[in-house]
Amino acid sequence: MVDSISQVKLHGMLVDGKEAFAVDGRTIQVENPAQRGQVIAEVPRGGAEDVNIAVASAERAFQEWKKVAPKDRGRAMLRIADAIEAAAEDIAQTIAQETGNAIRTQSRPEAKITADIFRYFGGVAGELKGEVVPLGDDMLVYNRREPLGVVAGIIPWNSPVLLGALKITMAITAGNTLVLKAAEDAPLAVLQMGAICNQFLPPGVLNVITGYGEETGAALINHPAVRKLSFTGSTEVGHLVMHAAAEKIVPVSLELGGKSPAIVFPDSDTDDVVDGVIAGMRFTRQGQSCTAGSRLFLHKDIYDSFLGKLTAKLAKLKIGDPMDESVDMGAIINQKQFDKVCGYISEGLSLPGVQVLLGGMPPKDGPLTEGFFVQPTVMGNADNGWRLAREEIFGPVLMAIPWSDEEEAVKMANDSHYGLAAYVWCRDIGKALRAAHAIESGWVQVNRGLGQVPGHSYGGYKMSGIGREFSLEGMLDGFTQRKSVTVNLR
Repeated sequence: MVDSISQVKLHGMLVDGKEAFAVDGRTIQVENPAQRGQVIAEVPRGGAEDVNIAVASAERAFQEWKKVAPKDRGRAMLRIADAIEAAAEDIAQTIAQETGNAIRTQSRPEAKITADIFRYFGGVAGELKGEVVPLGDDMLVYNRREPLGVVAGIIPWNSPVLLGALKITMAITAGNTLVLKAAEDAPLAVLQMGAICNQFLPPGVLNVITGYGEETGAALINHPAVRKLSFTGSTEVGHLVMHAAAEKIVPVSLELGGKSPAIVFPDSDTDDVVDGVIAGMRFTRQGQSCTAGSRLFLHKDIYDSFLGKLTAKLAKLKIGDPMDESVDMGAIINQKQFDKVCGYISEGLSLPGVQVLLGGMPPKDGPLTEGFFVQPTVMGNADNGWRLAREEIFGPVLMAIPWSDEEEAVKMANDSHYGLAAYVWCRDIGKALRAAHAIESGWVQVNRGLGQVPGHSYGGYKMSGIGREFSLEGMLDGFTQRKSVTVNLR
């Protein structure tokens, strides 16, 4: 264990193409969630003045970057993709150490898809073009897609590199410049990615800053020179970001929380569906995902059978050191989140009629007490009205709810102020699509429980957000503005 901050490296922010440190010299310690109290690095604790410097750098860079042809911006993304792919193992190890996500099941796949994201947006850069509108023989009307200016991007800690890559690729490929605030709990791999990007981008096009949300993040979203806000995180903070956008009247995209339903029909009591439900619940990321299918609606005819198979498979997951190649599940990100998850579990254990089918409170002795480890927990006979079935726990806690009528199941699925993701498991494709179309979620998967891939139009309904990511349309709609030019031909 590292017991002195003098033994750890201070990693600087990236501003104007070079390493930068907080003006006032303050720092934040980055800890290893798998080893309580182990400090693995320090990063600057940026403040308002640091934000001012980064935004000024992005403003200067924008004047030239917006003139670069889209195909040339795309070529830069493709070069970055190759470089990230070459550094993927180093990035994966950093992700595992700072987030607690297991390297084999989570961190390495995250590093891989990050390269794919850069490659996708590099490939579609040429689609940043306008249209000619035929409004008569005596008039030429055409539309241009132009960048917005300086974009403020803020990302969380659960998939920091992937989510950071989305902000970078969508904003910069579209011709904007970006000030990206990394999460204070997991900034190191994002800084690695930023350093790679800066090898292929002019100074100031991408700036990566570190600090706390209430200091650095607040200063960034309220900065008068920022022309677009792009935030991924909790719905609570999303309210603040949207308020800041309203004050300045600038566009905003929000990818927020979720309490995603997974509906299993009686014809789907099979091992492959059980595997899909486990994947959709993001158990191997400790349930720390806004798309986690944490409300499992099981038809009563297969309820006991399905849960028997589910808990048997979950019981075999190995929990422990995220750097161990044999480990399936790592650690919760920090003490605050660990206590929050444990609070929900404790409440669930006391609910009337609840069946605790697996897991429960973390062990009080043994190797799992060395970090913020929580076992997969499945609570059966749940009620859709319980707080545990309505609030985003962001931990490995699954609520199993029986149903008998398809309309009833969809109604319960929609009885939420969230609407980010949903899962439908049914062999009858007609029934499956009927349910998928009726569910109020921005992203519904049918007979699939995996994550997003580049090209998906990904975003939420209701209080799960505004705007789309992962796709060309998301970049065009969210990171460009239309200009109509009308020419008199007489």
